[in-house]
Amino acid sequence: MQRNRKANKPVNKQGNNTIIFSQPKKNKKKSTLNPNLLIQKAEVLLERAPQVETRFDDLNLHQQLKENIRKMGFITPTEIQDKTFDQLVNGSNLIGIANTGTGKTGAFLIPILENLMRNNDAKFQSIIIVPTRELALQVYDEFKKLAENLKLRAACYIGGTNVEKDIRSLSNYFDLIIGTPGRLLDLKNRGYLKMSRFEVLVLDEFDKMLDMGFIRDIRELINGMKQRKQTLLFSATKDPKQQSIINEIVSNPLIVEIHSGDQSSKNVEQDIIKVPQGQDKFKMLLNLLSNTDYDKVILFTETKHLANRLAKKLNESGIKSDQIHGNKSQNYRVNALDKFKKGTIRILVATDVAARGIDVNNVSLVVNYQVPNDFDTYIHRIGRTGRAGKTGTAFTFVD
Repeated sequence: MQRNRKANKPVNKQGNNTIIFSQPKKNKKKSTLNPNLLIQKAEVLLERAPQVETRFDDLNLHQQLKENIRKMGFITPTEIQDKTFDQLVNGSNLIGIANTGTGKTGAFLIPILENLMRNNDAKFQSIIIVPTRELALQVYDEFKKLAENLKLRAACYIGGTNVEKDIRSLSNYFDLIIGTPGRLLDLKNRGYLKMSRFEVLVLDEFDKMLDMGFIRDIRELINGMKQRKQTLLFSATKDPKQQSIINEIVSNPLIVEIHSGDQSSKNVEQDIIKVPQGQDKFKMLLNLLSNTDYDKVILFTETKHLANRLAKKLNESGIKSDQIHGNKSQNYRVNALDKFKKGTIRILVATDVAARGIDVNNVSLVVNYQVPNDFDTYIHRIGRTGRAGKTGTAFTFVD
């Protein structure tokens, strides 16, 4: 992780804005995404009950786990949870494709916890590998809620935190480990994380985990899982070019697709904002944000430097904002996200570190200040709004 951050630093260290801003722009691949794909009317999903008639009370679940689910406010499983629960409890491998905000985290955590309670005398260990720190923390938080009073333990290992503290914690037994590839591989290579102990592997957002940025680390991690009995792959999107890698990782999987994995969320109103030549795009953004109905907004940029600049300009314009990206410390990112959740700030300016793993209630608007490089990225970005059956709005600026 540190090696990559160092390699990506701008050469100029004097703070010259022109050079700092232009360097990543020069190397940035121009998006070839067709803007017409970014226009779509929202379908209001008023009722989902007819699709899922099962209630959690009807499932063969440990009573305390049922109570924890009830305390979280869930009565009926989501479609992805309903269609996978029995098979996962019975040990099936799985590839699950469903939009963001449709309960994928619960779809793998609930069966894992249920099996741990059923096999109390023969405990097994699971590992959940995710692409971003924010997603790891989100999964860990959901585990804590679901596992309350179950006497099960989990640990979360991510970059940007004290590795010595992680090493000390690994002297304890954990039923479940959650982490990002870089930190997990570091702990493995130091000899403290024993991959051979894990029987269940979950790759969350597997499309991202199997791309060129992570696949080497993923292969090295899972090659040591000699006792692996179950493999679960979940994401909102899939890339057909990854099929051979998927075949390496998981055999005879149950495949559950709530949608095809190549379309954007139907309950998000999507449109583009064309920027005429010579027009001040930032002023157009301010005009968009003058609509007070957009009270909780995520603004996506392609670069960390632009995220910094936009957050600064928004604050100078009287709109409370903060930013989250790879150059920010983990504490800074956690605090910025917490302020956004609580409504202390109205705008969260983010790079794609936030496109996967930020689960914030009632995000009213997602804005792509620049057109994303590919459609998968677009799907994950706009998935931050219109979650859990609600409708949302997404605009993309097109130069």
